[in-house]
Amino acid sequence: MTEQTTTPHCRFDVVEDRIARLTINRPERLGAYTPQMCSEMLAAVKRVQLDDSIRVLILTGTGRGFCTGGDVSPDAGFGDALSHQIGRARELREDSHALVTALHKLDKPVVCAINGITVNGGLAFALACDIRIVAASARLGDTSGRAGLLPDEGGAWLFPRTMGYDKAFRMVTLSEIYDAQTALGLGLATEVVPDEELEMRALTLARQFAQGAPLAIRAVKMMMRRAMESTLESSLGDSQQAVLWVGPSNDALEGKTAFLERRSPNFTGN
Repeated sequence: MTEQTTTPHCRFDVVEDRIARLTINRPERLGAYTPQMCSEMLAAVKRVQLDDSIRVLILTGTGRGFCTGGDVSPDAGFGDALSHQIGRARELREDSHALVTALHKLDKPVVCAINGITVNGGLAFALACDIRIVAASARLGDTSGRAGLLPDEGGAWLFPRTMGYDKAFRMVTLSEIYDAQTALGLGLATEVVPDEELEMRALTLARQFAQGAPLAIRAVKMMMRRAMESTLESSLGDSQQAVLWVGPSNDALEGKTAFLERRSPNFTGN
């Protein structure tokens, strides 16, 4: 049975055993975020982190847009944050920065199903996920420079690590937007699928993750995330700790037993 929680800007579903889906539900604003939307999304991500019955999160949007960055309309709820330095710093720290950090640090697989236009902070949210399945009609890029703004939701860190410094610099400074196939070539997309197949492809991939050994998958994600920011020696140290954590688990024993018995393993997360 599908469990659903709806908030003003988002929808959270436990779509099936072990898989949750968080949907940005602001199609009239192409998914542009507000402080309230960031708060709703952050609460959902924290719920996934704390609920061991959920092994995978799908993040997606509705309508023609996934997320186009911050909503600059007068009624978005930012107050004077966009014009006042202290207010702007607080908004970044408590809203978009907190959300990007939570997605990036979530130690469970996050599959981003990109349904439409994805730029600026929306692209940062997507790149904070582990896998990006992109609808063929979607467009990805950064246009913050057109308004004299910056990739301040984490893009300055995420963009060059995903696509290389030179390509990221060009995208931001020239305000480029790419079609899905170009985004795939640049590394912004993991996979491109026909629009009508997006939901099912994301769910299929989520099921594959959900069937895996959750302790091992969480450890692999932690190791790879930290390895991108550390030396080889530090990464090897993380590997030692992860082996000591995962090696004695029941799942590790089940995996070995299933392999010898030539059957599919039944991982319980213990």
